[in-house]
Amino acid sequence: MGLKFRLTIMSFLQFFVWGAWLITIAVFWFHTKQWGSAEFGQIFATLGIASIIMPAIVGIIADRWVNAEKIYGILHILSGISVFLLTQVNDPQTFFWVMLLAMFFYMPTISLSNSIAYNVLKSNNFDVVKAFPPIRVWGTIGFIVAMWTTNLTGNKATEVQFYISAAFSFVLGIYSFSLPKCPPLGQHDKKSNWIQTLGLDAFKLFANYKMALFFIFSMFLGAALQLTNMYGDTFLDDFKNVPEYANSFVVKYSTIIMSISQISETLFILAIPFFLKRFGIKNVMLISMFAWVLRFALFGLGNPDDRLWMIILSMIVYGMAFDFFNISGSLFVETTTDKKIRSSAQGLFMMMTNGFGAILGSIISGELIERYFTTNGLKDWPSIWFSFAGYALVITILFAIFFKHKHNPKELENIKH
Repeated sequence: MGLKFRLTIMSFLQFFVWGAWLITIAVFWFHTKQWGSAEFGQIFATLGIASIIMPAIVGIIADRWVNAEKIYGILHILSGISVFLLTQVNDPQTFFWVMLLAMFFYMPTISLSNSIAYNVLKSNNFDVVKAFPPIRVWGTIGFIVAMWTTNLTGNKATEVQFYISAAFSFVLGIYSFSLPKCPPLGQHDKKSNWIQTLGLDAFKLFANYKMALFFIFSMFLGAALQLTNMYGDTFLDDFKNVPEYANSFVVKYSTIIMSISQISETLFILAIPFFLKRFGIKNVMLISMFAWVLRFALFGLGNPDDRLWMIILSMIVYGMAFDFFNISGSLFVETTTDKKIRSSAQGLFMMMTNGFGAILGSIISGELIERYFTTNGLKDWPSIWFSFAGYALVITILFAIFFKHKHNPKELENIKH
């Protein structure tokens, strides 16, 4: 079995276990459990809390002490057990703590899967810029397959979505131990101080103005990503409250419609090498930010009838919005950090996007929607999406002004070494 194919299986399963519930949990939460928006915001904040604490710690361990593929496998098995336990919970407070435990185990595996892929590809003399996107695209396909599985089996509002996720977590956990060995690269040095020994020297990246600014904008953009994951499916499902749209395809198959976003991802992932080499990392990230503005604005204008095209276009734009920042951001970290702290640096990137960004996006949005955009249990979705679009536009303008990074067509060649 070829190395790239083995990494492709890892990528597919990595995001399948997430896609089985991430988009549909809102329908389960609001319509089956009938719990509140503020509490739902806290649930998505678990992604943020876990991403602040765990990826950097796990990255340090992978850099210093234990093979990355072994940690990866253990974490997925523990995550599967925790997600399985969610099916036994009947109150939002307990659900929060069990979800937090599950996210403690799952979130660090996202950046760790990147590190494993980069390690294996570079160790076998592959061009990472060309080889990684086609591998990563299968993660998106896995996410799509999981979403379709949940929707078409009639489980977007049931706990079965968690059973599906848990089962595949176990499969991936076991499979991980068959992956090529990824030993720690940051070997112990007798002259190292305790900060270097623990791998905490990765945090010195914040002392660099450009890196610090990059991580700050990663946080703000990470908030935008969580808004889409939290509310996209339930937004479409809520059109059932409008009589003329109640029996529309959009309402019946909201998760299928949402999966167009992930299908779009597969196309834009494959386009990343061209855009990066042609326009450079900064411009690609800037394109991503403007795409977020369009994503939210089109949601605010769309409906399942004469403006269905706006909803579809929003889904397509999402692929550019998500991929262009996440993949180019990961590659930016890879090209600007020392190889001995790269797993830790990828962990920091994850901490800012899915950590502080997730908390910012989920808790604040949950409170604002509950307080200002909900009347008698019904949400004012156009106002919600236009507010999100305004937020994304401000971030885009500030990033264009303050983040300085001159495009060098040869900069990505460093990733090969």
